[in-house]
Amino acid sequence: MGSLDSNPASFDAFATDAEGFQPLNADDVRSYLHKSVDFIYDYYKSVESMPVLPGVEPGYLSRLLQSAPPSAAAPFDIAMKEIREAVVPGMTHWASPNFFAFFPATNSAAAIAGELIASAMNTVGFTWQANPAATEMEVLALDWLAQLMRLPESFIMNRTAGGGRGTGGGVILATTSEAMLVTLVAARDAALRWIGSDGVAGLTRLTVYAADQTHSTFNKMCRLAGFDPANVRSIATSPDTDFGLDPAKLLEVMQADVDAGLVPTYICVTVGTTSSNAVDPVAAVADIAARFNAWVHVDAAYAGSACICPEFRHHLNGVERVDSISLSPHKWLMTCLDCTCLWVRDTHRLTDALETNPEYLKNDASDSGTVTDLKDMQVGTGRRFRGLKLWMVMRTYGSNRLQEHIRSDVAMAKVFEESVRADDRFEVVVPRNFALVCFRIKPYGDMTEEDAEAVNRELMDRLNKTGKAYIAHTVLGGKFVLRFAVGSSLQEERHVRSAWELIRKKTTEIISGEMSV
Repeated sequence: MGSLDSNPASFDAFATDAEGFQPLNADDVRSYLHKSVDFIYDYYKSVESMPVLPGVEPGYLSRLLQSAPPSAAAPFDIAMKEIREAVVPGMTHWASPNFFAFFPATNSAAAIAGELIASAMNTVGFTWQANPAATEMEVLALDWLAQLMRLPESFIMNRTAGGGRGTGGGVILATTSEAMLVTLVAARDAALRWIGSDGVAGLTRLTVYAADQTHSTFNKMCRLAGFDPANVRSIATSPDTDFGLDPAKLLEVMQADVDAGLVPTYICVTVGTTSSNAVDPVAAVADIAARFNAWVHVDAAYAGSACICPEFRHHLNGVERVDSISLSPHKWLMTCLDCTCLWVRDTHRLTDALETNPEYLKNDASDSGTVTDLKDMQVGTGRRFRGLKLWMVMRTYGSNRLQEHIRSDVAMAKVFEESVRADDRFEVVVPRNFALVCFRIKPYGDMTEEDAEAVNRELMDRLNKTGKAYIAHTVLGGKFVLRFAVGSSLQEERHVRSAWELIRKKTTEIISGEMSV
């Protein structure tokens, strides 16, 4: 029953191979990994010349690879050949230095090595006892990064001054979505206790708040956490605040909810929005939240990495008064997916909402209260050894190199911004923050906004079809806008300048074509 082989009798429990199946044969591990490393080396040496966007149609892969799982073993080289011939041609190359579409998925030799070692060890560190080194490495890496960002000690588990263990701390999760979800759940439970709710009876009174530029995953996480969609407030932004959250509007909406008998529960503040890199005012929002006893979470998934540089740290001013903050080193801090760091001022507020304590996981260390079981700060139980790659990145490169990386990307974005401003056919739609430039072809003649959208869509499509660059778009204040995000790990200034020249060329073609009609 359940065999993929249609003839179960063909299985020979006494095969002539005396060694039998050895999936972790040390010689095979070395051979396969050597070949994989050679593949990775070749990939990084050649990715610049590959089309950033693949020219494939949906369903292409099923036509190239067999549809049924194989019953017989095959040499490892066969799989590697199929990767080269079928998988690579269908990849969107996020590692390409010509990738400018979304916030980058950065990587580094140290992170890849850390991921490889962690995968080989394959630990499941749900409790401290299940893997003391994995738990303590994660705590150490989080404390290191918190120090680089100059987060207050209330967020650090192992206090640096005076010794001892603090009430705050963190956990490494997969994505920002999970960071939002677990903090929403913690805030929900705290609010229900505060209003004396009988179970979840008071859930329909709880309200949550975010700017309309907050990542779209926020609404999804609110639904998963049980909040009534009618109680999720999206605060309109405008060019007046560079599309950041307006504290006055937030206060007005929250007060109206209180007057209506509702309970403000959670505010999501973004430092570096996806559309335009807008920055919500952390300190002002924290002041307002304190009036209503609402949880404040800072989503700094992308731009938080820049705050390891002193010149960008002011964007987090007021963070000492928020309840939680998250950032994703897999975006801009050279640490491969997946790696999202979440810090909370009081870990008990998370564990009270998420703790599980089945008999089979009970142990003396956990019962002692001297260790942190990271399973109680996340959705699931099992967890990967993510802390190793983050620690290896910081241990190998140090803060100086990581700051150099951030500053280099920002400088390249500034070069692009200046080029756009120097060409009167274009406009920068919002002031540049960090390493993202939002721009477009300006409406000319009697062109309407609809016409401007069509022209900019045409530019984006023509550019992306060349395979020599990849950009994306957004809509800001009703305007269709092109996004140029600098930061791919292999990017150099020459790639930015080359992309700009291609943009200028395609724009000339479009405008000339329209004028000749």
